[in-house]
Amino acid sequence: MDLEAGLQRWEAGPLKASLERLPERKARFETSSGIEVRRLYTPLEAASADYLDELGFPGEPPFTRGVQPTMYRGRYWTMRQYAGFATAEETNRRYRYLLQHGQTGLSVAFDLPTQIGYDSDHPLARGEVGKVGVAVSSLRDAETLFDGIPLGEVSTSMTINSTAAILLAMYAAVAEGHGVKTESLQGTIQNDILKEYAARGTYIFPPRPSMRVVTDLFAFCRERMPRFNPISISGYHIREAGATAVQEVAFTLANGIAYVEAALAAGLDVDGFAGRLSFFFNSHSNFLEEVAKFRACRRLWAQIMIERFQAKRPESCMLRFHTQTAGCTLTAAQPDNNVVRVAFQALAAVLGGTQSLHTNSRDEALALPTEESVRIALRTQQIIAHESGAADTVDPLGGSYCVESLTDEIEARAREYIDKIDGMGGAVAAIEAGYMQSEIAESAYRHQREVESRDRVVVGVNQFQAAEKPPRRLLRIRPEVERRQRGRLASHRRRRSGDAIASVLSGVKKAAAGTDNVVFPIMEAVKAGATLGEISDALREVFGEYKER
Repeated sequence: MDLEAGLQRWEAGPLKASLERLPERKARFETSSGIEVRRLYTPLEAASADYLDELGFPGEPPFTRGVQPTMYRGRYWTMRQYAGFATAEETNRRYRYLLQHGQTGLSVAFDLPTQIGYDSDHPLARGEVGKVGVAVSSLRDAETLFDGIPLGEVSTSMTINSTAAILLAMYAAVAEGHGVKTESLQGTIQNDILKEYAARGTYIFPPRPSMRVVTDLFAFCRERMPRFNPISISGYHIREAGATAVQEVAFTLANGIAYVEAALAAGLDVDGFAGRLSFFFNSHSNFLEEVAKFRACRRLWAQIMIERFQAKRPESCMLRFHTQTAGCTLTAAQPDNNVVRVAFQALAAVLGGTQSLHTNSRDEALALPTEESVRIALRTQQIIAHESGAADTVDPLGGSYCVESLTDEIEARAREYIDKIDGMGGAVAAIEAGYMQSEIAESAYRHQREVESRDRVVVGVNQFQAAEKPPRRLLRIRPEVERRQRGRLASHRRRRSGDAIASVLSGVKKAAAGTDNVVFPIMEAVKAGATLGEISDALREVFGEYKER
């Protein structure tokens, strides 16, 4: 009996009898992207698959099964914990704590004023200093933030976009002050401005001059920091805003296409920069869909780089990515449940082949995490690495009929989105037209309706509720943090030369108004003592500010 005949016999016999005794829980099972989850997957779903073309071997295009031949058998993923709060001194203590407990890379969170180009003493910064990240207004703050950190040995990721060039210049200047050559620095600067317009909102300048700064940073890193990734093309925030898994893949890769095109238009060679592109994805709760999503991303990006951009080097076609567990799935109700959510999301990222991972803390729906919560989150990664066995073989779920089918379906649906965005003129045009924003908003609305109707169960929120005592020992940012930071900044301003600052800011404006790379004069301005806000204002004067429609 062949497989198809055997399946028909099973459906007509045991399956039919079982359904008569116990009907299934619902008429249709589907993933968060609306992909139907079949009752049973068999080799029939993959009957036409060409193994070498669609899966291949790890470390070779199309990289479906991983970007390294041995993956975690050679080295575990980089274990990062996204951290930053209050002042540079307090965040520095947290970094030392995490490194002492086995973290293998830093991940810097900046406060909102820093993200949108305002110094801590700006009127619009009042009440926000140090609240959602660390306040960094000057090189002096950056020196304190990384005091005692071996920058030549530790990989550092910085989640910063509109002011990415300024913060990277500060990081490079700190390293030079430590006697570390910038050529040896490793890490990633997010520098992904397109997703800010689509999903997050911490933009300053209009899209097109912002894209110019992005590509200037590409060229700067190629010359001064060749081991540093000059961008982390981020689907994480797109997913946090409400996108489905398919939309996360499609919109992130569409943005990636726009960055590659901008770099080529700026005169860069695709094989000269593409190998340093990195990506940043969310790991959500639909476990099998998430594993398949990462595999589909790798394959689709390799095809795009080869077919569309004629990349020659395998490294140019390799999608390397950092993952963070899904902050939007964390609940204030029964926060200890978040430990379980994060563990499954982290395991999905590992089974999907991530290169770097941040695990959220259980109390992040209530406040910035405490040291105890951060330690549990880090231990979650360490248990997966050292106890679960998930890291002992490459692509453990490869060949699963279900995972391979979902991989194919996510890729096909994402490609349809990308084709539509291409037809609109690319990602920048699609964002300017509000297309990505409306698609994300519609998905977010649909998800919320499902939660409110209980069609989608959120444990502890719309089912399985329990009476709870108010949470204790939450991390609070004290009001004196802002006063201390403002005083520190005032002291910094008094110690510098006004004429020198005016001169370096004039250099920034001149480069912005012309065609010279703007990052080099920003570096000089940082070293001279110009603040983040002053440099941002110099760029605002030339580029203007973006106002959402």
